[in-house]
Amino acid sequence: MVTDIDTPPSGKTCCTPARINMQPTSLPVRVLGGPPAWTGPHSSDVTIPAGTFQMGDAFGEGYPADGEIPVHQVSIDSFRIDATAVTNSTFAEFISATGYETEAEKYGSSAVFHLLVRAPRSHILGTAAGAPWWLNVKGADWAHPAGPASHWKHAPDHPAVHISHNDALAYCRWAGRRLPTEAEWEYAAKGGLDGKRFPWGDELYGPAGEHMCNIWQGAFPEINTLGDGYLATAPVQSFPPNGYGLYEVSGNVWEWCSDWFLPKYYRNSPAANPKGPTIGRGRVMRGGSYLCHDSYCNRYRVAARTSNTPESSSGNLGFRTVAVDRPGTADSKGTPK
Repeated sequence: MVTDIDTPPSGKTCCTPARINMQPTSLPVRVLGGPPAWTGPHSSDVTIPAGTFQMGDAFGEGYPADGEIPVHQVSIDSFRIDATAVTNSTFAEFISATGYETEAEKYGSSAVFHLLVRAPRSHILGTAAGAPWWLNVKGADWAHPAGPASHWKHAPDHPAVHISHNDALAYCRWAGRRLPTEAEWEYAAKGGLDGKRFPWGDELYGPAGEHMCNIWQGAFPEINTLGDGYLATAPVQSFPPNGYGLYEVSGNVWEWCSDWFLPKYYRNSPAANPKGPTIGRGRVMRGGSYLCHDSYCNRYRVAARTSNTPESSSGNLGFRTVAVDRPGTADSKGTPK
């Protein structure tokens, strides 16, 4: 029996709801029209140089139960990582080649933010416990991100969402890739700026007041002023890259890492290439999403971390991958050895 696992903070459900927490509801649902079409670039690898950085929350802003402290020095070998999250068009290639059925498709539903639903009212099966803005929508999956009246082809270069950890591993096996470790993800996301709050510095906005990431503006969860231009996902490469050439490592979509989530892990994690604990309550997610807001969830900071169960999916949860350069660097599940 696992006993050394802290209870997740109450704010976790707001990030991405666990499948087991979806409940029946009679909540009124706003049904919208179809999304606009977008075109744009595909993801490509960038090389992250070997180096040493300070991992963790240097500002004391994290939720205590997330385990962002103590700040500790970590050394990372060089690796290659997707410049962007895996896009709908790229994920569609995987589906076409393999016939893979995602877990959202197998379950028949997934979590969609209430202002984004495009489905008949009869398809609203429930809400997430403690977060009624998350609706369990029948027919929502990677190909129908807002419900059955939506389709990925309307947003080919947006990040693929409704991706469970298990789905991400299946993609990695097909592509000969793996998920990044949590330490690799944070090191790459910092873009060479150690000890900073965001990938571009300490202030949320750019020097001229420009938006640097896709997060919520306004009064969550009802009013988004769309200051950054997006209610839901933005196309990849919509915001400036960090110093290493990575796009949207803050906001847009949560990204899976390979590690199990254990809040106490930072207390004794290895100093070189840590790969996470052998036990945990769910898998690590990083980066925040278009629903993050400092009034209730400031996990779009580069040091922020949270988790979800491996089978869970939602409309703000995707992934990016890392190249496997040498035989033996990843196991059959896409996890680095």
